[in-house]
Parts: sequence; C-alpha cells; structure tokens
Amino acid sequence: MSKILIIEDEANIARFIELELKHEGNEVAKALDGRTGLDMALAGDYDLILLDVMLPVLNGLEVLRRIRLESEVPVIMLTARDAVMDKVSGLDAGADDYITKPFAIEELLARIRVALKKRGTTSVKSNKIEIGSVSLDEDRHEVTVNGENVELSNREFELLHTLMKNKNIVMDRDKLMNLVCGYDYMGETNIIDVYIRYLRTKIDDKYGIKLITTVRGVGYIIKED
Repeated sequence: MSKILIIEDEANIARFIELELKHEGNEVAKALDGRTGLDMALAGDYDLILLDVMLPVLNGLEVLRRIRLESEVPVIMLTARDAVMDKVSGLDAGADDYITKPFAIEELLARIRVALKKRGTTSVKSNKIEIGSVSLDEDRHEVTVNGENVELSNREFELLHTLMKNKNIVMDRDKLMNLVCGYDYMGETNIIDVYIRYLRTKIDDKYGIKLITTVRGVGYIIKED
C-alpha cells in the first residue's frame, strides 16, 4: 500500500482521484490549497504527491520548489495548462511527471505506478559512500561533512570519489590522473597535487579532520579505521 497526497483545489476532481486511488488499495490524503498541501507534504511521509499547478494561497510550482528543498518524494503535476513552457517549468522545478486535464484515470494510475516503481528501485540501491563524518552521494553528486554541504568542482568531486571508493588503498598520482583527468590529459603534471590541496582546504582544514593522507613518494590514501 502506498501513501499518496493529492494537492488539488477542485474538490470534485480531488474526490474522484481519491476514490480511485483508495480502490487501488492506497492510503490517500487531500489538501485544497497550496499552503495546506505544502505543510502536509513536509510533515507526512508520503510515497508520492499529485500536485496541481493552479492553486490558491501558494501556486503549485512554488509548492514543488519548497518540497524539493527537503524531499525527493515523486511528484506528478496535474494541470489544465498544456503549453510547452508550463511543462518545462514544472519539470525544471523537480517534477517527476506531468499530466494535463482532462485526463483518463487509467493513464494517471499508470503514471503513478511507474513513479512508485522508480522510487522503489532507487530506494533499494544506495550510492552513498560514508567515511567518518564525510558522506559522498554519487547520484546527487553531493558531498557533506557533518550534514553540511560542501561545494566541489566536478574534478574535485571525481578525485574525492575515487579516493573514497578505494579507501585503505594507496592511489599513486599517475593512476589518479588517469582516472580523474583521463588517459589523454596533456595539462600540468602536478594537477592531482593541486586538487588534493583544494580538497584539504574545503574539507580537512575547514572541518578539522584528517581525511586525506599523503604517502610520500607514492600518492594519497583515505583510511577508514
């Protein structure tokens, strides 16, 4: 059974969707305006949210933007507006799917099943690497220390990812250069040392930890006790 939130200001439509979803065996909650819907979305542990764009108090795109600051719950946008830019705006704001009114309930239910299946597949697989207080999320391309986000360039991220993935293994400079910069890299030969320094400034020095260790004459290692 999935827990689904409907945020839709047209009561008849909300009720119709609610009955169909309950008939499919889902647990359903409803909100008729954007502010109430946002509060419910952030307070409840929902598996999926159906979100109308044209809402009173707080419009759907703003509701979605605020949800995405705290949650990756699947969101399907419901709207009577079918202009291309409206769809693009919704998807750019973080919507997982978009369906325009009027719609066939069978299509909506099918889209919900797809979104829930994707969520289930993603939740089974963890692509996080954690060493001490440092967490690297491969899917989101994010690094946090003590829960605080660390802004890294793509090359810094790839270097840190390589070292963390090969924890407790000494990685020599040439191997790191090939993995991070590519075999055909023709730039500065000390590029790895430069990016190690950047990482230490952003992580080791800032947070007072010893993450990256130099193995003199060889390369670098991240140790996990």
